[in-house]
Amino acid sequence: MPDVLTEVWRPGRTVDLRLVLAPHRRGHGDPACRFDPDGAVRRASFTPDGPGTLWLRPGADGSVECRAWGPGARWLLDGVPALLGAEDELAGFEARHGVVAETALRHPGLRIGRTGRVFEALVPAVLEQKVLGLEAFRAWRYLLRRFGEPAPGAPDMRVPPPPEVWARIPSWEWHRSGAEAVRARTIIGAARVAARLEADASERRLRSLPGIGVWTAAEIRQRAVGDADAVSVGDYHLPSIVGWALTGRKVDDAGMLELLAPYAGHRHRVTRLLGLSGARPPRRGPRLPVRDYRAF
Repeated sequence: MPDVLTEVWRPGRTVDLRLVLAPHRRGHGDPACRFDPDGAVRRASFTPDGPGTLWLRPGADGSVECRAWGPGARWLLDGVPALLGAEDELAGFEARHGVVAETALRHPGLRIGRTGRVFEALVPAVLEQKVLGLEAFRAWRYLLRRFGEPAPGAPDMRVPPPPEVWARIPSWEWHRSGAEAVRARTIIGAARVAARLEADASERRLRSLPGIGVWTAAEIRQRAVGDADAVSVGDYHLPSIVGWALTGRKVDDAGMLELLAPYAGHRHRVTRLLGLSGARPPRRGPRLPVRDYRAF
């Protein structure tokens, strides 16, 4: 077993570990992020210092027990406060709808954290473009198991490969993962400028890349830089959830942005709260089928 670094972080306010880290898990079988039955969360990452694995478990006194393995262990431990939302500022947030206020009271531990790893947030976001989550999660699992190295201290997990590995993945492996050529080209192109993205993860910079639009840029910024205002415009479900929760009717992207305008600065936070509220429009019609590009 590799050497392990251990620390205890005391946030000084309520932090719901799983709620904060849920956006970073890509499906129940994510090889890089695991929620264990004892309440602990494990994340593998390729840090600026190399691969590392982070283990976090909430304590009864509100503290967070932290352990880390691998060359990136110190970097991961130093980033725990930011990852769990210590830099997330609630100034200016005012619940203007009853459902927002009620859900915020039920989930006081919701924070918008940041990983500090832009390219690692980009890859799964691109894989999720215009497909069902199940399709994207399947591709993510395949590619990490095929090209990710075993996570330090957690050999059942995989570390997301560094950009240079993604850039060399051959076309047939993308096909076997179920990701078609368009998404593969977007990831390979981003891998070639990954260092610039880590230095500048602005929406302008992200959207300058071929294949990165407003939805993908928002998904990246939410996770990598903790942008509490980044709205996933173009999401298949989000406008309906927001519209139904706030007005009792479905809306489109323009309607969603109009409803969220009073929450400027915290629009992503509000969409997360509305997602937790349980308010959903009635489901009509059959579910969309899961496609398999591997058969094409």
